[in-house]
Amino acid sequence: MPRASIDDPKLPAQYSAAKRALAVAVKVEQAKHVHDVASTMAVYAYKAKDPDMAGDAAEIVARATRVIGEINDAEKRAGKQAKGTRGRIIGPGRGKKTVGPSATRRFDEESLFKRGVDKHLADRARRLFGMTEPAFEREVARVRRLAAAAAQGDREIVQAAKAERHAKARARRAERETAVAGKIAALPDKRYGVIYADPEWKFETYNDDSGKLEASADLHYTTSSLDEIKARDVPSISASDCVLFLWATVPMLPHALEVMGAWGFDYVSHLIWKKDKGGTGYWFRNWHELLLVGTRGSIPAPAQGSQWASVIEAPRGRHSEKPDRFYELIEEYYPNIPKIELNQRKARPGWDGWGFEAPLSEAAA
Repeated sequence: MPRASIDDPKLPAQYSAAKRALAVAVKVEQAKHVHDVASTMAVYAYKAKDPDMAGDAAEIVARATRVIGEINDAEKRAGKQAKGTRGRIIGPGRGKKTVGPSATRRFDEESLFKRGVDKHLADRARRLFGMTEPAFEREVARVRRLAAAAAQGDREIVQAAKAERHAKARARRAERETAVAGKIAALPDKRYGVIYADPEWKFETYNDDSGKLEASADLHYTTSSLDEIKARDVPSISASDCVLFLWATVPMLPHALEVMGAWGFDYVSHLIWKKDKGGTGYWFRNWHELLLVGTRGSIPAPAQGSQWASVIEAPRGRHSEKPDRFYELIEEYYPNIPKIELNQRKARPGWDGWGFEAPLSEAAA
C-alpha cells in the first residue's frame, strides 16, 4: 500500500487497505510499514479532531504490532532468521492457537532493530502477541476508545486511563522486584542486586604558582588509582540481575564509565546532585556531582510514573559525604533486593558495607 502523508485527505479510506495488507504480510518489514502508515494516520486524526479516524488508526497500529510479534516468533521457531529467510507458520484460525513459551521469550532485538523495529516496539509486539485472542480484542477496544477521546480533547478519560496504566505498571514492577530479591536470596553465596559506590578517586589539584598539591582528595582520605579501582572484584558479589549506582565528579566521568564497564555493568542513565554551594573546577565552578546508573541482567527499572526527578537538590556535608536523599531513592526503587555500599562511612539499616571507614559487618570482614 502507498506510504501516506498527514496532508493526504484520503487517509481514512486506508483503514480497510491496511487490514488487507496485514492479512497477507509475511515479513516484519511489511507489518512495520503498515504500523508506520497507521501511526501517521493517527497524527492526522488528532490534528483533524476526528474520533472515528483516530480509533481506526489506533486499531491498525495495535494489529500491526501484534503481527510483527507473530511473524518474528514464527521466524525463530522455524529457524529462519539466521538464514535471512523470513516467513511464518500459519495454522487454522490465525490467532486462536495456544500461545506457548516462545511467545513470551525476549526478542532478538538486534535482528529486529536492523529491520526498523526499535526496542520499545519489539517489547510491545511481544506483549500483544502473547495475549489470548479475547484479551487482545479487549485491548483493541481500549486503544480505540482512548484514541477517540484524545482526538475529542476528553482529558478526563485520557488521564484516568494513564493513571490506571501507571498503577498496573507499578504493580507488575513490584512483583518483578520481589521475584529478583527472592532469586538473589536463594543463592548459596551472598550476592547483591544493588551496589552503591563512591570510589576513592585519585585526582590531584595544583596551584598554578606554587605547583603544590592543594585540594586533593588525598588530604581527606586514602585514594586509589584507576587501575586499582577497576580491578576490584565487584563482579564476584554482583547478582546476575543487578544495578550499580556509581558516583562520579565532573573530571572523573570518563574514569567512572571505565570502572562501570570493568565491573560488568552497562551505563543506562544518571542523575545530578545539585549542591547548595559551589566547589572547585578549572573550566567552571562545579555545583554538582553525577550519580551514574548501570545495569547487568534483567534488573527492573522503576515503573512509569514513579521515577524521581533527574536533578536532586541537597546541601553539601563534609568532604565526599553524600546526602541521605540518595539512599532513600535507592531504597524506594529496590525495597527488597539485597544492597551493599562500597566505601561506606556509616552503617545504614538494611545495607551491608565495605570500605576503609565502613563499620565492621559480615560484608566488610
